[in-house]
Amino acid sequence: MTALFCDLSTERDGKPPTQPEQRERKLLALIQKCRKTVVLFVDEAHDLHHSTLVKVKRLIELVRQNGCTLSVVLIGHPKLKNDLHRPSLEEIGARTNVFSLEGIRGHQAEYIKWLLGECIHDECIPEDLITDEAVSSLAKRLTTPLQIEHYLRLCFEKAYNTATKPVTVDILEAVLAIGLDDLEPRLIRYGYNFKVLAELLNIRVSEVNSFLHAQLPPGRTEDLRDQMLKIGIPLYGDAI
Repeated sequence: MTALFCDLSTERDGKPPTQPEQRERKLLALIQKCRKTVVLFVDEAHDLHHSTLVKVKRLIELVRQNGCTLSVVLIGHPKLKNDLHRPSLEEIGARTNVFSLEGIRGHQAEYIKWLLGECIHDECIPEDLITDEAVSSLAKRLTTPLQIEHYLRLCFEKAYNTATKPVTVDILEAVLAIGLDDLEPRLIRYGYNFKVLAELLNIRVSEVNSFLHAQLPPGRTEDLRDQMLKIGIPLYGDAI
């Protein structure tokens, strides 16, 4: 609501009232004054508490009841989609249209070649800087533009410092982080950190840590795996 006040208020020092009832009334007046559809974008929405989502839904309905339109775009990791599909959030998920943005997934090699073409001088040939095998290996191991740009930079720095040209698979393997594809970093990329997993599974954070580092008895490990799969948490590759 503070963000909406900041963007919609035309007063130089317009601040939202501290009383909830007055705050809602003033916000409704601001939206009505705009005479346009208002859209609120929320990044990192997978970290929003469920009670916050319920309040956002109530705010949308309140605006609609007053003849205006407020749309909310939630942007987050795949955890957000899983949360919205859970029965406990049915009142939110049933009112939501979900769009999965795959980014460059499946086109990593093309992205790497495009990126190299954008960065090098016209007289340079990409094959002189990095081998096709290294490009293919990068494309198989990495999934996001951020990862690719980061490790390409490390590869070229390593090659420069060792006076090696072009970048080879050996150089790539030397700079790739150990455990890059382990379960823990993969779950974090989906939006599931230690605290979130502990809350969803109703266990201690220390037990989550033991599970991710394969330090639990086989029976308990299998039990937690079954619980995680049941609620849609990805454990094997591209499960979402």
